Amino acid sequence: MGLEKQEYSQISHLELIARQVVEGFITGLHKSPFHGFSVEFAEHRIYNTGEPTRHIDWKLYGRTDKLFTKRYEEETNLRCQLVVDNSASMHYPEIDRKKPELLNKITFSSHCAAALMQLLKMQRDAAGLSIFSDKVELSTAARSSSVHHKLLLHKLEEAMASKGSSSTALAAALHQIAENMHKRSLVIIFSDMFENTGDARELFSALQHLRYNKHEVILFHVTDKRLELDFSFENRPYQFIDVESGQEVKVHAAQVREAYLKNMELFRKELVLKCAQYRIDFVEADVNKGYRQVLMPYLLKRGKML
Repeated sequence: MGLEKQEYSQISHLELIARQVVEGFITGLHKSPFHGFSVEFAEHRIYNTGEPTRHIDWKLYGRTDKLFTKRYEEETNLRCQLVVDNSASMHYPEIDRKKPELLNKITFSSHCAAALMQLLKMQRDAAGLSIFSDKVELSTAARSSSVHHKLLLHKLEEAMASKGSSSTALAAALHQIAENMHKRSLVIIFSDMFENTGDARELFSALQHLRYNKHEVILFHVTDKRLELDFSFENRPYQFIDVESGQEVKVHAAQVREAYLKNMELFRKELVLKCAQYRIDFVEADVNKGYRQVLMPYLLKRGKML
């Protein structure tokens, strides 16, 4: 259903993007053999006095002069906590205004989080948001109200507009988020998983903490695959700058490529292994490959939790 003109002034740019992403995603699902998604109601039933009025079908009332409510096929109370890394490394690569279709990691993650929030809203599930860098910058409880939904969108827009903290405290942030969540939830993490401590054991301990508290977890490993994982730089000298420490290194790309790829692959394999060990869904999310790579794993996970 299209938006009326007056609605455009009432929604944010990020909300509009989220609606468009979800609309396109659902259209694709309807054309595919995947039938696990439905926000359609199964049937009408007579409204009983004292029940909430939010599911009354007012259009049907106008035609029949009788009160009926929509009974939905998927009425759940799923709580979802979206966790977004806002450290400086997530603001890579630098945005090219001449190529607005190319996203950095924080923008891609925020778009995905907003789209997931839209799906949660459509399915009457509750969403909370945690944003962290060198500390937990924001952590809200999971709620399903429209006011709360708009607040979370606003906070994501602020994260995109910021420059990010100069450092990351991923492990400490995940421990704090785990301690603050008192009800079993689906936790969805968007992060490049770069931790300043250099001790991977601390990071894995934090992921294990979430599972120990009985939360279901999806980790979206957000990267610019071409540059960060494949190191596809031209065979010439570069000046590489650590966006978090500011350290600068002048090297020829060919001289460091082999060592870089080796270390990145070792870290990735260990991360994948630990996620499998803790029964955490690990998903590679390339900023250049669109949103389906995020929305479909979420949908499959939600289906398993029902």
